[in-house]
Amino acid sequence: MKKGNIEIVTDDFTLRLWEDEDAEMLAAIANNKKIADNLRDGFPNPYSIDDARKFIHLCRQNEGISKAFAIVINGVVAGSIAAYFKENVQRRNAELGYFLAEEYWGKGLMPKVVRCMTQYLFENFDIIRVYAQPFARNTASRRVLEKAGFRLEAVLKNNIIKNNVVQDGCIYAVLKDEFRSTVECTYLTCDPEDMP
Repeated sequence: MKKGNIEIVTDDFTLRLWEDEDAEMLAAIANNKKIADNLRDGFPNPYSIDDARKFIHLCRQNEGISKAFAIVINGVVAGSIAAYFKENVQRRNAELGYFLAEEYWGKGLMPKVVRCMTQYLFENFDIIRVYAQPFARNTASRRVLEKAGFRLEAVLKNNIIKNNVVQDGCIYAVLKDEFRSTVECTYLTCDPEDMP
């Protein structure tokens, strides 16, 4: 862990800040049309090593407006989860975005990752609501959110155009006073003043 970093550790995975050395693995994971098809158009497809380097650099530049973590399973980068802090009248909201390497799909890990991230946000930031906006047809992501304690607030008809197809979107959310985590998350921080 580098100076000033935080790691969120559980029995199944670790969430840690992105590092330059992760670019190759990130590109390998993210260069998957099945992942890109379920994310916003800002997520490139194909996904190159340069895209990975730009993403990691952007994560560092936007520390005040977002918090992005690599999902690490058994020491290997397996995906990403990020919170984007909202502004103005939505200033106590955070929006989640995430993806997981295809080889880990269907293993029950993502609901735990989402719960752990949500717990971290509520415990460490002035946030009262965390939400996510999966595409309505993305039943796997919707199940992840439901298992993580989020509730469906709305189905937004015809509000997404992805791959030139008009489709519905969803908003799932959980409020701070409703949230109950069932994942044991340990926060490990490394204060720069403690370093030699």
